[in-house]
Amino acid sequence: MGKLWLADVLRRVHEDEEGAITLETVLIVGAVAIPILIFLLKIAWPQIVNFFNTGVQDLTTAGNNVSGEGAGQ
Repeated sequence: MGKLWLADVLRRVHEDEEGAITLETVLIVGAVAIPILIFLLKIAWPQIVNFFNTGVQDLTTAGNNVSGEGAGQ
């Protein structure tokens, strides 16, 4: 096997298409996922946090009411 010159190495690397479909798929998934994540973090996340905080407060209030009624009996 003879010496591989830089041009030969670059040509082989450039012509090698193995894994190209996987790379393209990853790029497409990233292009779809990034806007969704930005939307979730900027717009939907405060509403989600508020929803769960309201639910926790409702559960705490209901739990206090139940324990308060049980103690009075």
